[in-house]
Amino acid sequence: MSRSNYIFTSESVSEGHPDKVADRISDTVVDAFLSVEPEARVACETLVTTNRIVLAGEVRAGRPGGSPAENKALTKDIVKGLESKVRQAVKDIGYEQKGFHWAKAKYACHLHPQSAHIAQGVDASDKKDEGAGDQGIMFGYACDETPALMPATLQYSHDILKKLAEVRHSGECPVLEPDAKSQVTLRYEDGQPVEVLQIVVSTQHKKRIGLHSATPKRIEQAIRPYVEGVFPAGLITKKTKWHVNPTGRFEIGGPDGDAGLTGRKIIVDTYGGAAPHGGGAFSGKDPTKVDRSAAYLCRYLAKNVVASGLAKKCTIQISYAIGVAQPLSFYVDLHNTGEIDPAKLELALPQMVGGATPRAIREHLQLNRPIYARTSAYGHFGRQPDNEGGFSWERPDLAEELRKLA
Repeated sequence: MSRSNYIFTSESVSEGHPDKVADRISDTVVDAFLSVEPEARVACETLVTTNRIVLAGEVRAGRPGGSPAENKALTKDIVKGLESKVRQAVKDIGYEQKGFHWAKAKYACHLHPQSAHIAQGVDASDKKDEGAGDQGIMFGYACDETPALMPATLQYSHDILKKLAEVRHSGECPVLEPDAKSQVTLRYEDGQPVEVLQIVVSTQHKKRIGLHSATPKRIEQAIRPYVEGVFPAGLITKKTKWHVNPTGRFEIGGPDGDAGLTGRKIIVDTYGGAAPHGGGAFSGKDPTKVDRSAAYLCRYLAKNVVASGLAKKCTIQISYAIGVAQPLSFYVDLHNTGEIDPAKLELALPQMVGGATPRAIREHLQLNRPIYARTSAYGHFGRQPDNEGGFSWERPDLAEELRKLA
């Protein structure tokens, strides 16, 4: 029996955190390729540091079986146009600093064609038999702690930074700069959050707030109303401890303060430590990579299980071998909160999505679209599906069908 009374913490990082800048750039590359060729292959890694942006990885723009010369020419054209898209992404985040500026940072691109030995296992003449892009295990999770069916500690950590980014971009709180981190500690009773014990916010800032020096105390006064506003009434109490810029001044930040790399914030991207993670990052990968697409599928299925009322918590694991279409295993854990035998779900859920092959996942969730830059900050899960197809894995559209299994 899992504990029902406990204290738990999750963290988030802002769009301007160095690793998230790298994620945003890598996903901008994915979108650039998929907007031209839905069957493109992309595995892009990004490094950002003081006034420097470096891309590396493997790409292919043409369709499987297409003319090698045509594929090469199309890939070359897309790569040629990446620099302006990358710089625009950095500009959108808000970096116009001496140590990292969207227009002045040195840019280097080392993308090259995908390995033919990888491609031969993934590209099948019969699309139904198309193999997984790699081996690995992926997890999905959902719980009833928040309306988005996400862990509350992570949801509130994300919400804090999204709100601070909103007032920074609008000019409402002009002292803020792009780099920031948050952390929320909650006390749980009977498995539900009842009190905020600790709030940590470290945010990059300008030197002054109006005529005054931007001390940690003044930064706290500036941001506290926004932070308090993201929590439901009653969770923050007089006992809640605040830690705002606890190391002191935070003027040097972003890639100038610390190097950033794609894929270093995978727990922030998923469930804040409340659920297992398979280990693979998402950003920079096209949806043939099951690290990404199968993790989205597991979240989709877990969310629908909880949305259906069949359980209060659900963890799903799936596994693949490179070049093999069918999953090697499929596991459901309802954490002793279920109204149904998990084994019954293990049989039914994969069939609801065409057997959970890589091709079936992409078709069911419509993943072969340029929808990935928007996922690069504030979590890949717990978001609202949008009109362009983003966050399709957050739809609770299987819930009614699942209720019939009970």
